Amino acid sequence: MANVVVSGKEKLYRGKNIEELRKLDVREFSKFLKSRQRRFVMRNFNVIENFIKISEKKIKEEKAIKTHSREIVIVPAFVDWTIHVYNGKEFVPVKILMEMLGHRLGEFAITRKNVKHGAAGVGATKSSSALSVK
Repeated sequence: MANVVVSGKEKLYRGKNIEELRKLDVREFSKFLKSRQRRFVMRNFNVIENFIKISEKKIKEEKAIKTHSREIVIVPAFVDWTIHVYNGKEFVPVKILMEMLGHRLGEFAITRKNVKHGAAGVGATKSSSALSVK
């Protein structure tokens, strides 16, 4: 997320502001990405463009944008959208910001929770093994 530079009040991604980036095609934007993301975008640009087209229809209908595709790279068309990304149990709303460009959707929908240990169950310790199960 260090690729976004704030100059004054304008945010820049690799020297371009968001209006300039939105004018670019998905494949043209990939030239500003790092190699791993660029390879993914170049091989799957039709998947990303299809996702954009479907999402724009849902925005017009005022429906939530939901997806299981955690591997999609965030492109400038997604900025200011709220995308509900599936984390294996539920859809987590992710508000896309300028700083997220080039990252994947799954990075912002955490799949694991912090472990909250409770009390030990019956039979878990030597003292509790003598207790009745009822």
